[in-house]
Amino acid sequence: MTRFRDRAEAGRYLAAELDAYRGRQDALVLALPRGGVPVAFEIARALGVPLDVFLVRKLGVPGHEELALGAIATGGLRVLNDEVVRAVGLSDAVIERITDREQQELLRRERSYRQDRPPPDVRGRTVILVDDGLATGATMRAAARALRQQDPAHLVVAVPVASEETCRQFQDAREADEVVCALTPEPFLAVGYWYDDFSQTTDEEVRDLLARATHFSEEAERA
Repeated sequence: MTRFRDRAEAGRYLAAELDAYRGRQDALVLALPRGGVPVAFEIARALGVPLDVFLVRKLGVPGHEELALGAIATGGLRVLNDEVVRAVGLSDAVIERITDREQQELLRRERSYRQDRPPPDVRGRTVILVDDGLATGATMRAAARALRQQDPAHLVVAVPVASEETCRQFQDAREADEVVCALTPEPFLAVGYWYDDFSQTTDEEVRDLLARATHFSEEAERA
């Protein structure tokens, strides 16, 4: 495998790397929306475990939004990149305004994706945290730290493709109990380079995949 056709194929490929968790009663797959959801859906279906979402929003530097000064995650955690904050010289007031704006978008997506369902209780569970790839890892790092605060028994970070350096950093820093990077090509270039179809996942697609995953879980319980 050198490139994935799309996120669904990447999810099926990654699921094979996670086969040890197949059928585990305590296991839960959490996806980082939006791009992580099609990947995670295939994993959850292959392993026969529930799927839900865990939301993270990047805090972009004004005028250079692609540069992350930090991130916020479900549960109210904020992680700041101190080096970026010092380099750009933003005041606390500006950072708070950026945080408030992104918090509103995070809450909107929570309502849109989860409807009236409460967030899953991860305490004492095995959680597989999934995205479509890791470049700098800032978003995944914020999610992993936020989840750690909720006391899962075992936390797995899993992605189809990542830069070798970022994957190694996650392992060395023990951001998770296990880090699974299915492909670590060099040179890495960008996550999207390793997909033939890397079109944006829509809110509607996220809702549809979550609904289908819930249907599969309910059928499995009745069986």
